[in-house]
This record gives sequence, structure tokens and C-alpha cells, in this order.
Amino acid sequence: MSTSPTSTIPFPTLEHAAIGRPITRCGVSLFPVYVHGPQLDIATGATSGVVISEQPSAEVPTLVADNPTDRLALLVAGETVVGGRQNRVLNVSVLIVAKGKVLVPVSCVEQGRWRESGDFQRGSSFATRRVRRAKTATVGDSVRHRGAKYADQGAVWDMVGSELNRLHAFSESSALSAADNHIESDGRLARAIDELDTFGPLPGQCGVVVAHGSRVVSAEVFATPTMLAAHWGALTRGMLLDAPGNEPTSRPSATQALRFLRRIATSTPTITDGVGLGREHHVRTSRLVAQTLVVDQTMVHATAFALAA
Repeated sequence: MSTSPTSTIPFPTLEHAAIGRPITRCGVSLFPVYVHGPQLDIATGATSGVVISEQPSAEVPTLVADNPTDRLALLVAGETVVGGRQNRVLNVSVLIVAKGKVLVPVSCVEQGRWRESGDFQRGSSFATRRVRRAKTATVGDSVRHRGAKYADQGAVWDMVGSELNRLHAFSESSALSAADNHIESDGRLARAIDELDTFGPLPGQCGVVVAHGSRVVSAEVFATPTMLAAHWGALTRGMLLDAPGNEPTSRPSATQALRFLRRIATSTPTITDGVGLGREHHVRTSRLVAQTLVVDQTMVHATAFALAA
């Protein structure tokens, strides 16, 4: 695997993205993102057919992903898988060829278990923003300095513990999945999540910029509306789990949301070969960390997190 800093390579689908009016629930504002690019035929999400399993000689930072179908299949950075010897979160987005099998770099989000508990299932939520940010930042550092795609596991575990404390969620094995219990104990949050899940993304919507008041905290953008829809429920659960303790006093800003997308598109990346097809663009600036999976100059998936939020 080789890595190299490059001159800025803009992604037209992000640089020319449009956003719509936000929907705000529990202090979290979701700006719909619209991009125009090729209509890629890529399966993703729980119904993609991809099977995730431990290696024959199981190890924490790597899982096997097998795509037995006749279509390209996408695994998304930040997705969680529950089961195996311990729960994990995917470090990078991976595009797997039809009938293909790859080793996927992952991080543990369950510190106190290393024993079999059945086949892996997709988690009901993506990892929360702070966990994903810690993972994205340290994976990017690993790519730049060592050419590897592993996170700082200690930093990820520390953030999992912090999130469980923040959400008053208990788990004997310090499993991030216990954060879902917080939803059941907060009726307002549960109603907001149910509403978002019921209505789904808007027609043509490919992504989301997330803001707490005027403060933009993250973005998630896919190449097509179908790909976003496949992850909508798990993504929005993760985003609402991040709801601020107090309602923001400032209003969400479309200008700030667009500016955040432009920073992802125009910042200078470190580029490395993807785990499957395509190339990964890893970005770190004084304001954000980001990952983008690009195939033939087409953005397949991009995710970014503000560092100061």
C-alpha cells in the first residue's frame, strides 16, 4: 500500500453540492444534501448480501467481508457490527467486487468481551459522532505516517467509555451498542428517531450535514439517494444520540453547512489505494477530519467531522 500527499483534487459532486432546508429535532439540525453524479449500481446496507465474519484465527483489527452477490457492494465507515468475538466499527468505506472477499480494517467498540456470541449482525446505529471522529482522525494519522488503516484503539475505547457515561448507559462489557438504551429512556428522542425513520430521506437526497445550532458538526454524503436510504435509519439514530444536552440558542446556518462541504471537497488529501475498489482520500485540517472513497473520479461515500465541535 502506498500513500502520498497530492495537490488538491476536487470532487465535483461535493464542490457543487446543494443543500435544502434543515429539519431540526432535539437540538440536532439535518440539512439535506443533493449531488449530481453517475447513478452507480451499488448494493449497500443490511440487505446488500455481504457477510461479515471473524478471520479463522480471529484478531481485533480485521474482519472478513464476503460479497457473494453479482453486484458491487459498499461497506461504510462508521457502520457497526454486533456479535462475533466482540462488536466492531468499520474504519474505512470499502467497495467490494461481485463474488469478492476482502479483509476489512475495524476497531473494537466493546472492550470487555473476547468470546463468540454468534454471527455478526449490522448494528441498529452507526457509531456516535465522537467515536467516529476519534477513529477517523487516528486512521488518517496511521495512513499518513505508516501506510496502515488502523485506529488508535485506546483512543476509541476512551471515547466509547465517555459516550456511555454521557448517555448514562451501562454495559458490563463496555459495549457502545448499550447507548441504544438511552433512546428507550428518552421519549422525546425516541419519537424524533421514529419520525425520521418513518419519513426517510427526501426525494433525491444523497446526504446530510449535521448542525447543533449554527455549529456544523459532521457530514455524510453518498453518490446516490438509494445508498443514503439504505443507511438512513442507522445514521439518524447515531446523529440523534449525539443530541446536545441543552437546546442550542443559535439558528442553523445554510452558509455554514455549504462551507463545511466545500472544505471537504477542496482540502488537500492524502490518497491511498482502497481496501477494495477505488482510492481513499484522507483529510485533516485545523477544522475537520474526513474520509472519501473515490472510484474513477466519482465520490462513492464521504464523511467528515468538525474538530472543534
